[in-house]
Amino acid sequence: MPTATQLLAAALGLTAGTFLLRLSGPLLRARINFPQRAEKLLEASDIVLLTAMVVVTALTEGTGAAGVARPAGVLLGGLLAWRKAPFLVVVLSAATAAAVLRLIGVE
Repeated sequence: MPTATQLLAAALGLTAGTFLLRLSGPLLRARINFPQRAEKLLEASDIVLLTAMVVVTALTEGTGAAGVARPAGVLLGGLLAWRKAPFLVVVLSAATAAAVLRLIGVE
């Protein structure tokens, strides 16, 4: 079992490492030139990663499928977000849709 001092040292080390890693981006950006194609791929990568996270979270639960209610709620939320609805409306609508489907017995 680690001691409080070890935990504090680990937390401080991770904090410093995270800070230095985040600081390196702006400092090195002026010195490194990427090809135009690589820049476009890097710009799209965050959207691809977020989409993959949403799909995995929406469609799976544990080691199996999530059923119908959760993906239906996510789909409704995605449609509302695409139609530029306010964030609160998107979240509450998605949660309500999933809850209503579960309430009427659709898992």
